[in-house]
Amino acid sequence: MRIFNSNKEYGLVGKLFHWITFLALLLQVPFGFYLVGLEFSSERIELENIHILVGITIFYFTLFRLIWKFFNTSPSETKSFFIGQAFIGKANHFLLYVSIFTITISGILKKLYMGETLNFIFFKYGFKKDNFILADAYYDVHVYANYLLLALVTLHIFAVIAHHFIFKDKILKKIL
Repeated sequence: MRIFNSNKEYGLVGKLFHWITFLALLLQVPFGFYLVGLEFSSERIELENIHILVGITIFYFTLFRLIWKFFNTSPSETKSFFIGQAFIGKANHFLLYVSIFTITISGILKKLYMGETLNFIFFKYGFKKDNFILADAYYDVHVYANYLLLALVTLHIFAVIAHHFIFKDKILKKIL
C-alpha cells in the first residue's frame, strides 16, 4: 500500500486520517450529548475533561489532515452522473471541515468564557475574566454545529452508498 495518494486512490496516511477522524467523531458526538444529561458532579467534570481532551485532539488531527491534503494530491474525480454532483461533493467536504472546526472552537470558547483553564496538550490557557453570556452563546453554536455535522455525515454516507450501489463507480475503493 502506498503512503501517498495516487490518481486512483488515497494513500495510507489519507485513509488513516479519514477513518480515525470518523471513529473519533462517532464516539465523541454521542458522548457529548450524553454529558448534557448528566447532573453536575465530580464524575461529570472528569468526563467533560476527557471530552475536551478528545475534542482538542480531533482539532489538531483535522488541522494536520488539512495540511496533508494541501501538500498531497487527491484521487481524480469520478464522472458526474448529474449536474452539480461534483459541487455538492466538494461543498459537503468543505462544510464537514467547517463544522468540525466550529464544534471544537466553540467548545473551547465556551469553556474559556466559563472561567476555566484548558489543557491544549502543548500548553495550558485560560481567560482572566469569565463571561457567562458569551459562554452560553458558544455552547449554542457548539450544539447546532454538532447537528450540522450529523446531517453532513449522513449526506456523505448516503452519497457513498449511492455511488457504490446505484452508480457502481467504485468510489468506495478509493478510501478503503
